[in-house]
Amino acid sequence: MISPSNKARHSVFLTICIMGLFAILSSTMSKNPVLKPFASTLGTPTEWIGFIASASTIPGILVSLPAASLSDILGRKKFLLFSSFVFASAPFLYLLINAWWQLILVRFYHGFATAIFVPVAEAAIAEMFPARRGERISFFTSATHVGRVIAPVLGGYILFFTADNFHVLYMAVAVAGVAAFIMAFTMLAEKRKPSIAQEGKATETTKRLLSGWRTVTANRGVLIVGFVQACQYYAYGTVEFFLAGYLPEIVHLDKFMTGIIIASIIGVGIFARPYMGKVSDKIGRRIPIVFGCILSGLSLLVISFAAEFWILLLLVVIYGFGFATVTASTPALISELVPKELTGTAMGFLDTIMDVGQTLGPVISGFILATNLKYYGVFPSLTFVMLFSCTIFILFGIGKTK
Repeated sequence: MISPSNKARHSVFLTICIMGLFAILSSTMSKNPVLKPFASTLGTPTEWIGFIASASTIPGILVSLPAASLSDILGRKKFLLFSSFVFASAPFLYLLINAWWQLILVRFYHGFATAIFVPVAEAAIAEMFPARRGERISFFTSATHVGRVIAPVLGGYILFFTADNFHVLYMAVAVAGVAAFIMAFTMLAEKRKPSIAQEGKATETTKRLLSGWRTVTANRGVLIVGFVQACQYYAYGTVEFFLAGYLPEIVHLDKFMTGIIIASIIGVGIFARPYMGKVSDKIGRRIPIVFGCILSGLSLLVISFAAEFWILLLLVVIYGFGFATVTASTPALISELVPKELTGTAMGFLDTIMDVGQTLGPVISGFILATNLKYYGVFPSLTFVMLFSCTIFILFGIGKTK
């Protein structure tokens, strides 16, 4: 039987998961599949399309760490509330856009929502379930990925049904964002002692913030786990972007088959991540991370030599399972490598370096694609990156139980 305190924790956890589903559904539907055609109708110059695509990722690099760190001091709830306000308000700004440069500004503002929400939510979950943090954080991530999978399908249907009425689609985006905002208010109020910042001592708050950053960045284990995470998302960002070109151009698959293969990466993760998080809670983080790195790395090596739909689908499913196995363990592990009061800081650091990896992956891989190796250089290079990060992780003995 669950005690009242446990019931309360489970209630907050489910609220965060449902909030995450609606929030990520909203933010993903705002860009996929609408962003490119919307930008084109605004007359966006070709050289600025990339800036529109990446504008929402920049806040992740800028604010994930500071916001999550401040949540260690000021409490999680107010940051979850603020991020949910951005999720709810940003969609309405799209309705006011009448110039392409305004779209960049709105995308930049919208990016603050996910940049703040995800690491703070993960930190809150890690604190609530210290013995099951791998499973619970993974369940939360899977909930957000459900929203990520639904978004392009729902958005595409709305555009089709309304004959490309972008305003109607962004109203749907707003409904999902407002739903996340409403869910945030259902969370129980935090009961904690007044923080230093609340007592008006901003200088002391700054000192605590900087001290936390120094502690986290001086921790060798944290840096290596962050490196593994960055390499995983370096590969993921590349795979997600370049498979959309490789499959139709080189393998000559149609759009439907290409969509199935790409969607399967997220799909397998939705189901595999909570299970693998639970496994890592029981056997430790080290084995799942090593196993996942090797599995995902080797599957990508074979992709560039496969030409059959079913073989490619199998390889991508294997890659997705390996990716889910690693990322189900890294947030839990990094939260265990720092003092409890720095859980948010650790999560913010992990999300920041993750965004750096996901941003660099397509850029560097684009240069490789431009060489004579083309795709035969892109996918093997990802294998090298992941096996290298795995080797570093093993050599430094991170995650070993004493």
